[in-house]
Amino acid sequence: MQTLVLRLNPGDDLRSSLDSALKQGGADAAFVVSGIGSLSGASIRFAGAENAARIEGDLEILTLAGSLSPDGSHLHISVSDAEGRVFGGHAAPGCTVRTTAEILVAVLPDWQFARTHDPLTGYAELNAVCRSGRTS
Repeated sequence: MQTLVLRLNPGDDLRSSLDSALKQGGADAAFVVSGIGSLSGASIRFAGAENAARIEGDLEILTLAGSLSPDGSHLHISVSDAEGRVFGGHAAPGCTVRTTAEILVAVLPDWQFARTHDPLTGYAELNAVCRSGRTS
């Protein structure tokens, strides 16, 4: 495992920045281990919802975790607003960094992640393959 420490800047889109970091690093598999910082607004898809909800205003990132693959990321986030209300779910495009986001990524050079359709769930799910041929 290799680590990648990222600091995102004001105006950066959280999700696209992580996808770009994976691509620029030439990696095929990584996990977001931890993330903190602030957002000026967020798009979060809540459990069971078809579409992301938009939350406006200053937000603190409480947690950020997920998997990164060349086929796209699967990120979960929890944020709090100025009144202390907490929202959590899938981080969708549109989570815009307000002041900073500090993120620790674990890059797995021996693995290749892909998202393939799973007939059981109906969604594109993680397919993890070790380059030695072992699957998770």
